[in-house]
Amino acid sequence: MELDTAVMQLEALGHPIRLKLYRALVRAGDEGLPVGTIQQKLEIPASTLSHHLKRLDETRLITRERRATTLICRANYTAMNALIGYLVDECCVEGSPPRAITPALTGCG
Repeated sequence: MELDTAVMQLEALGHPIRLKLYRALVRAGDEGLPVGTIQQKLEIPASTLSHHLKRLDETRLITRERRATTLICRANYTAMNALIGYLVDECCVEGSPPRAITPALTGCG
């Protein structure tokens, strides 16, 4: 992953509404969520939601698919794993390992 890509994705997730939105999509799994459901969950106006979805889509953290009249949004797990990998791949390369042991990042399941 390029540094600029990581910066853009982290910046996008740095907004409270977008982080809440992204976490909802991650929890939804591969099925994703219709925009109407997301709007109800987040209790925000459609125009606000549209703005935040566009920002996450621009950074490739989510995908959007139109099914007839419904727009389905999904977390892009490949992009998510690449970002997480970028953050942890070189953990402790130049120092001793952390004292706390963290659970493996295995994803859903």
